[in-house]
Parts: sequence; C-alpha cells; structure tokens
Amino acid sequence: MDVTVRNWLMPQMSNLLDRMLREGRGMRLDGVPVFEAHDQFLPGKIAGALALLLLETPRSDPNFERYVAGFRRISDMTVDDENHSWGIYYYVSALYRLKQAGLLERAVSPETLAKLRIKLDWRLFVRRDFTLIDLPNNYYGVAFSIARLRMLLGWEDASGSNKLFARMIDHYRRYSGAYGFADETDGEGRFDRYSVLLIGEIAQRLIETGTPAPPEVKQALRRSVDLMLLRFNMRGEGWEYGRSIGPYGETCFLEVMTAAAKLGLLNAREQAMAYAFSARIAARYMDFWVDPATGSVNMWDGGRRTDDYRSKNRILGENLSLARQYIYTNEEWNELGFRDRAPDPGYADWLARLPKSTLTWFARERFDRALLTVRDGSHVIGLPLVNGAESQHMHNPYFPIPFSPGMLSGAPDATWPQLVPRVTLEDGTVLMPLAWFRDVRVTRHGDTTILTYRQDLVDRMGGPAPVQDGRLQVATRYEFSHGRITRSDVLTPVHPLAVKALDLVFASFSTGARQAAPGEVRFAEGEVGRFEAQGFHSCAAAPVDAAPYRAPSGPFRSLVTCASGPFSLSRPVSLSWTISYR
Repeated sequence: MDVTVRNWLMPQMSNLLDRMLREGRGMRLDGVPVFEAHDQFLPGKIAGALALLLLETPRSDPNFERYVAGFRRISDMTVDDENHSWGIYYYVSALYRLKQAGLLERAVSPETLAKLRIKLDWRLFVRRDFTLIDLPNNYYGVAFSIARLRMLLGWEDASGSNKLFARMIDHYRRYSGAYGFADETDGEGRFDRYSVLLIGEIAQRLIETGTPAPPEVKQALRRSVDLMLLRFNMRGEGWEYGRSIGPYGETCFLEVMTAAAKLGLLNAREQAMAYAFSARIAARYMDFWVDPATGSVNMWDGGRRTDDYRSKNRILGENLSLARQYIYTNEEWNELGFRDRAPDPGYADWLARLPKSTLTWFARERFDRALLTVRDGSHVIGLPLVNGAESQHMHNPYFPIPFSPGMLSGAPDATWPQLVPRVTLEDGTVLMPLAWFRDVRVTRHGDTTILTYRQDLVDRMGGPAPVQDGRLQVATRYEFSHGRITRSDVLTPVHPLAVKALDLVFASFSTGARQAAPGEVRFAEGEVGRFEAQGFHSCAAAPVDAAPYRAPSGPFRSLVTCASGPFSLSRPVSLSWTISYR
C-alpha cells in the first residue's frame, strides 16, 4: 500500500496542488473552474491536502520552502471563502498538524490565523443546546472533531468537545439499538454505508486527537469490522448499496479497518487480511478511479454517475479528500509495521473460507431491518432490507434487491423500478414494496440460502418521504444458489384495485441481449448471462447507453422492461424473476 501511495497517489495529488499554486483562482480541472464551483468544503480540503504534502516533503527538499510559502498564500487567498462543517474540520486538522510540526506560524500569517480562529468553529452549525442546525446526525462527529482540535490548538477548553462527544455517543446508542449500527435518521431505518462507517470515523478522530476510545466505541467498531470482513474481495471493490459509494464505498473500509487495527481490535490473521484488502483498495483507486488523461478522479464521466451531493463542481475537493484518506490510513498501516510489505499470499484462500451467507441485523422492532450477505465464488452479493427514508426511499440504490459490485447495481438518485414491481393505479397512485419489512427469516439448505419476508404496508411513491399504504400486501421470497438468484412476490390486494400498469426493469452491465423466449433474455457478454421473468404480460430487451442508466462504476449496457397493461387486481397475483450469472 505504501508503494502505491508514495509512488502513484502522492505525485497525483502534488500535481494538482502544484497547478493550484501556479494558477490560483484561475485553475480549471477537467473543464471545471474549481474556485467558482461553489464547493462549500473546498478551502478546508485544500488546507488538509497541502499540509500533508508539506509535511511529507523533506526539509532539505527545495520544494519544502515553496510549499510553506504556498500554504501561506493560499490560506490568505481563501480565508474569506465559503467553508462549512467538513471543510472546517479539514482545515482545523491541517492547522493542528502544522502546529505539531512547529510550522503553524510560518505557514499561516498572523492576520489570517486570527480570522481562522473565528471562522473554524463548530458553533456555526451547532445550536446552543447542542443540537445540529439542519444537518444529518453524523455531523455530531464532525462537530466533536472540530471542538477537540480547537482545544488542542489552545483556542478553547474541553467543555465543548466533551458535551459533543456525549451527544454523539448518546445518539449512536439511541438509534443503533441492540445491534450497534447507526441509523442515519432518527429511527426511520436507513442503514447504509454510513451506518457501518460512522463508528470508524469517530474512532479515527479519537486516534487523531489522542483521545482514549471508550469500550462502547470499541464494541461498535468491532461490529462494523465483522460486517466488513464479509465483503473483502480480490479486486478492492467496496460497499455495494446506498448513497455516496463509488470510491467512498472503498475508503470506508480503510477508515474502519485501520482504526480497528490501531485500537487492537483485530487478531493477527484479521490484521494481515485487512492490510491485504487495503493494498488492493489503494491499487484500485489509482488503476480504476483516477483518469490518467485528466490527472483527476473520475466519478462523473464515461458513463459513471454519482449522487448530486458529489456533483462534478466538487472535482478538486473530491480529489483532495480522497487522497487525504489514503495518505493517513497508509500512515497508520506504516506505524503498525506494514510499510512496503507485500499482501499476505494466503489472502485468496482466506476469502474462500468466509461464510457463504450471513444475515446481519440492524433493527427488530416494529419493522425489521437487516442485510443479507452471500458469497458465491468471486461474487459478493448484498441484499439490504432497509428504509431509504426521506430523500432516498424512492431511489433504487436503497431498494430491497441484490447488489454486487460490477454485476448488480442501482443508479444514484434514480427512481426507475430496478428489480422491484411497481404498481400504478388508475387514480395515479404509485405503490412499491420498499420499506416496511416484517418477519424476515433465513433458512439454508446446503449451498442454497432462502430469505423470506412480508410487507403489510407498501410505500406510496411521489413524495420526499415514504408513506405507508395499506391497500396492497406483498410476500417476498429470495433464493440464492450457485450462479443463480430468484425472487418471487405474491401481491395481495386488501380490496380490488384498478391497476393502470404493473412494471419492473432490469438494467444490466451485460451486452448482446436477445429474446430467447417470452419473458427470457440471454446475454452474450458480461457477468449476468440470463434474466427470466414470469407473471407479466410482456418483457422486452434493448441496448441502452444514456442517462439515467448509469451506475457509480460505469454505464448499464442493456435494459429489460417487463410490464402488464390495465387490469383489476382482485385476487393474489404471483410474479417472479431469475438472474443467472457466470
């Protein structure tokens, strides 16, 4: 990992920073005028990356003095620019690193430092009663980090960071329940990448500020480790569903696993395997995510798509924050004795011995929330049963469908019915079985895993938040066997419903789709070889190469659409589909 970071990632980041120092506010990256793009975290990300570059440069190197002067010039230039929450954290973290190295006064002018002391404050997004101002709950960790770093800089006492830490742990305890994973909402059931990552971020901030991790943090971090271990693979691919994945779906493994290693939560074998996966993640970043033609990370072009939250206006900041994650997690692996060490040659054999299927519970209260993980050869498949909650319930990266990197995916911010039946009533109401799971059960027979659940309420689409609708009930059964996934649904109306349309689509990375039989499509190339659906009036397949059929890793190539016309839904209707993969 250190070889990748030192020989490939550091030069990529330093090239971007050298351009910024030369071009200043006129800098454009892949066509984006980066200082005019309204990236609300950019000044902090620049400070964080430039501080790392400065501290990685030997003092005997001629570039050292240039970077000191550059930090001073850029901090003067950006001190009055928009910089919020995460940007404040990145900036104050950079200043603390410079202070530790004895360079703070040289790298920042007294006038700018005085301004920064006022501007870099957690109180800008936290109220007097220590509640967040219109931000998700994971920002308690950001606020705590800023407060603790301000204390270490001598800008305030420990009272603020202590109260924020208590609030952060209280929220985590309240909404993680017995299973130890953070709900991104106030109990609505959104469990995604951040539910597993958040405790890793908290642990990393404790490590950064020299704060002992309490037992409760260690216990929750170990739960995240157990879930992440199930997802290790040979290619360095990361988290499979939900928002903000892409390269961040991979760095979340670095954050959690290095924090766990630093806190002594991994045994020797797990630590070696975590390092082996981390080295692959770093290599994948440079080989797959960084475009050599632009010198930039690419999450937006060539058929790739990311959430609006990470739109291309943030291109420079995304490069710098990603690089920062790789650099400081690499530092931690180096401190643990892994500098220049080749990954363990037994990694592939270890992967082969991981459990073939595992159900991880998130919550079991009024509704069930869980994640099924299936390992089949080189494929890691995740089936989330969660509620996307407000702003995400209608987006297919949160649907209760199988996800597998490079094979089965959703599309960021997209609402088309990927692998889930969509019922449109004559009155215009759209119903989908997405959010209200009960009686989740798993049985295993040899290499076959069967998961069942029911929904007495379905999600009424059209608004920003999920709405319960009791007119339709759905019972679902999944069967996972070697090279094959089958989903079966029974739709039962509470009273007769006038249905205008019933449809379902499958967007696939495979190509060469041809209709082999009614309801059956075969693909010539790609990991998915066949898709078959039953219960619809017709299914048709066609090539696709346009938005919104874009995934984080690249474009979908084929679109299968299954549909039924108007009918009266007066008795139970059975639907099913089967995916066969190579």
